[in-house]
Amino acid sequence: MKIKRQKTAKKLLSFYRHNYGFREPFQILLDGTFCQAALKNKIQIKEQAPKYLMGEVQLCTTSCILKELQSLGKELYGAKLIAQRFQVRRCPHVKSAVSASACLLSMVGHGNLHHYFVATQDQELTMKIKKLSGVPLMYIIQNTMVLEKPSLKSIAQLRSLHDDQLVPVHQQQTIKHLKEEHGLVKESEPRHKKRKRKGGLNPLSCLKKKVKLAPPQPNKEKKRRSRKKRRRDASCVKAEATV
Repeated sequence: MKIKRQKTAKKLLSFYRHNYGFREPFQILLDGTFCQAALKNKIQIKEQAPKYLMGEVQLCTTSCILKELQSLGKELYGAKLIAQRFQVRRCPHVKSAVSASACLLSMVGHGNLHHYFVATQDQELTMKIKKLSGVPLMYIIQNTMVLEKPSLKSIAQLRSLHDDQLVPVHQQQTIKHLKEEHGLVKESEPRHKKRKRKGGLNPLSCLKKKVKLAPPQPNKEKKRRSRKKRRRDASCVKAEATV
């Protein structure tokens, strides 16, 4: 029976992990009724809670819960001693305390941002928490701690999210077929289509043109002088030969 309870708890914890982002250490808010039931059934909360949830836990309470236990007198003195051992979380009722049930509802309202578990034996509070989404509920029954199944509100919220985000494959194919029959499907365009950019001045056309220098021409006067020198030398050689 114990193994079956742990399997059920593991399944429920995986639901809250994957859908609502719960992580260790699990934070459990306990009220006076839960502490009183644990005292009556001789349950060691600090020892059994981590074993049942198969992970590290942080047991918490609020100042409103402690004040309510103190006001109830000797009947809940033992529950008060147990609750005083837990961490006291800050609640929005610092100036004026409210009832334990109202305080717990304010701690887990607005989406349960701090991912609290609520441990209580209060039936009225239990019914109100079941109307919220993403709030795990714990209670004691038959000398054992039990994690309640997710509320209908939590399941309905997740279904609506999945319906909005996901469409089944067969429905996608039906929608595509109907669009093709009515000619609503556009022709497929090439994926790698180059984007047309706005025309502008070519930066290379703005550069100054390079002036080509004319190749140096040979000096004609020097050539003429050299030819005259050659003629003179040739005439001198002939004169010497005739002498």
